[in-house]
Amino acid sequence: MPSLERVRRALTSHDPFVLPVEGMRRAAVAMVLAEAPEGPELLFIERARHPRDPWSGHMAFPGGRVDPDDAGGRAAAEREVSEEVGIELDGAERLGRLDDKRGNPATHASLVISAFVYRLDEPRDLSINHEVNDAFWFPLKGLLDPARHVQYTTGGELEFPGILVGEPDRHVVWGLTYSFLESFFTAVGSPLPDRWNDSTRRYARQLEHAGS
Repeated sequence: MPSLERVRRALTSHDPFVLPVEGMRRAAVAMVLAEAPEGPELLFIERARHPRDPWSGHMAFPGGRVDPDDAGGRAAAEREVSEEVGIELDGAERLGRLDDKRGNPATHASLVISAFVYRLDEPRDLSINHEVNDAFWFPLKGLLDPARHVQYTTGGELEFPGILVGEPDRHVVWGLTYSFLESFFTAVGSPLPDRWNDSTRRYARQLEHAGS
């Protein structure tokens, strides 16, 4: 299991893939890690269900769109953490940034999503707002447990790799957040196993390379 010191060293030297944002809509998320007695824990939210939210009901990191008043993606991510779960990241350690991701080319082709990584001294109490259905801390080592690696089937025929972090069929990390976890664990030297089938691998590559 990667320690937070190992994460710190790895992300300090990591050169993230940053997408051009001119003419694009932007969103940002925060990957918040906390020191805990049994090892680092990671903050997840279950997004509230809303027809206008492209990640409605998904397991995710706190985050949202970059507003005109935000100084940039990092400021937007920090603001969203405050609004969604009641944690202020002003005094948190900034560990680094992950590779940018593109939105779904079929539905959100003009969207760029950035992810910023933070460290807290301990897990903090959470106070969720209307955008969040649930939120909790989860052991980082649990994300590497093969017993938690599942396949998640969407409403269509595609089956995606996922990680079970709570109730089956409800608290499964997949899609965009899973992709950010892949980037994170690759950067810190503990890559997730390649569990993409041919169809979903092609889909993921479309998301990564559309418009590049």
